[in-house]
Amino acid sequence: MQLKNIRMPLFVIATLLFGLKTYFVYRFMFDLSIENPMQEFILLFNPIASAYLIFAISVWLQPKRQMKYLRWTILIGSLILFVNLIFYRNFTDFITIPVLFQGNNAADLTGSFLTLLHIEDLLIFADVALVWYLSKHKFGLSVQLPKRGKIAATAVTFLLLSGNVVLAEIERPMLFVRAFDREYLVKNIGVYNYHLYDATMQTKTKAQRVFADGSEISEIETYLEENSPDEVNKKADLYGIAEDKNVIFVSVESFQNFLLDSKVNGTETTPFLNDLKESKDTIFFKNFYHQTAQGKTSDSEFIVENSLYPLGRGAVYFTHAGNEYNALPEILNDEGYETSVFHANNGSFWNRDTMYDNIGYDEFYDEKSYQVTPENSFGWGLEDKAFFEQSIKYMQSQEKPFYSKFITLTHHFPFELPEEKANIDKFDSNSKTLNSFFQTARYTDEALQQFFQQLKDAGLYKDSIIVLMGDHYGISDFHNEAMGQFLGKEVDPFVQTQLQRVPFMVHIPGYEGGGVREDVVGQIDVKPTLLHLLGINAGGDMTFGDNMFAEDGKDFIAMRDGSFISEEYLFTNEQCYDRATGELLAEEETEACQPIKEKVEKELNYSDNIIYGDLFRFYDFDSSSE
Repeated sequence: MQLKNIRMPLFVIATLLFGLKTYFVYRFMFDLSIENPMQEFILLFNPIASAYLIFAISVWLQPKRQMKYLRWTILIGSLILFVNLIFYRNFTDFITIPVLFQGNNAADLTGSFLTLLHIEDLLIFADVALVWYLSKHKFGLSVQLPKRGKIAATAVTFLLLSGNVVLAEIERPMLFVRAFDREYLVKNIGVYNYHLYDATMQTKTKAQRVFADGSEISEIETYLEENSPDEVNKKADLYGIAEDKNVIFVSVESFQNFLLDSKVNGTETTPFLNDLKESKDTIFFKNFYHQTAQGKTSDSEFIVENSLYPLGRGAVYFTHAGNEYNALPEILNDEGYETSVFHANNGSFWNRDTMYDNIGYDEFYDEKSYQVTPENSFGWGLEDKAFFEQSIKYMQSQEKPFYSKFITLTHHFPFELPEEKANIDKFDSNSKTLNSFFQTARYTDEALQQFFQQLKDAGLYKDSIIVLMGDHYGISDFHNEAMGQFLGKEVDPFVQTQLQRVPFMVHIPGYEGGGVREDVVGQIDVKPTLLHLLGINAGGDMTFGDNMFAEDGKDFIAMRDGSFISEEYLFTNEQCYDRATGELLAEEETEACQPIKEKVEKELNYSDNIIYGDLFRFYDFDSSSE
């Protein structure tokens, strides 16, 4: 049949083309996990329903405007899909409105963006080209309906959307109430309806601060007193061992525990860190989890500084940098510490210059403080070895004691390293990202070894404790096939959650009681732990974490998507596992996870309310500590 004889309206053709294209992208490019036939059906149904919603509006327009509307809406819709795909490849997550307002970060993402492009991405725009071609007047694919026909076409929209919502609620009850996991939202209502939902949530959260009155603070305070019993105990393990010492805190970019003790072609990836974690003056928490969300490194900073959870949407550093907090640097300032941050990147990246000032940092040494040349920079900027070397002079000029946070850059996606600087082979898999991951990790390991020696040479080592922490994952589940090859086993949800463990080491020069600790802990616990080591009583603080050395600390670590890890169980993707064996518990046994699951949901909501409502402006930390 010749194209000129086609009489199906273009808005119907566009609906089918766009809906099937979107399903194909969901299924084979996002690679969304499908657990049952109902999910498969919904994944096919919701993009067609969403496409019809958008394209059916055209029936109310005159033929010329109708064609113009269809051309531009299918292009814009495809661009939205494409941008989400690129974002997902990097973060295994979907874009939220707060993330869009982080656009000034984009200038630093050029190299990463090019790495994330695939040749098959051109298929996303194939239907766009066809619809633009068919929209020409000669094909006569516009439609002119009587008013009753227009109303009927619109009514089908509501029928399809209602059907989508009903199916989604059957598949995932209370989907919109427990929306911690954006992937479940997209699988059930589609990426376009997800963005409408996100816009609604953005409006709601903006209004939350306006109407907040602080009445909820007492409820949260009571919960924390009952469930995070981090009472100051001067007889507890290591209390005050670092009193009046300097604290050097190194946030190691994208470092995960699986790097430790690993080898590529017989060569150790992290020889220095391997030795450090086994030394007598280092305490290594092997079950320490990062708890970041969309804010990645800035989220890890926020969690460590405040012992609050990150937001599920966007980065607190951007969305709520003007809130009242009782952050770690503020507390240390009151105790006579000089506080500083060292990061050889643009000072406005992640809105750090604004946030650091608000939470009490005295100095921020950003890229303007360093001599960055083509010879000492690659990837995201100044290489770690030059970064640490150039930082020493600033550390020596600080008043003692000081708290200095360092944020490394070299081991950052897309993990680029000049060949002449690589001292380990690339891994051999189908993932370029994982293959390069080991080389940049080795380089950062060498930089840390050099840094320790520089601290000794500068006379700063003995009077300091040095804390090393991986800030978040570097290898997302988009690379699970390659990770499975490296690990020698399938990366299922249990293994994927265990891969969220990152290094956390407390190095105390002269201390001989170090060793490996098995406790389940996370970034939420860092603030109360550091205060414990420094012998600082912040009894009036409000934190969701506990001192890692406490005997009766909280018995779980919560992730932003509602997953959790406890001493006995690991809960993820609505499934409960035995943490010791990794075995999925039978359905009748999953009730064991329910009490902790309820606590996790309550804590995430309480933390969100503190941030969205800026509730600490109603709380007097000084009087509470008396």
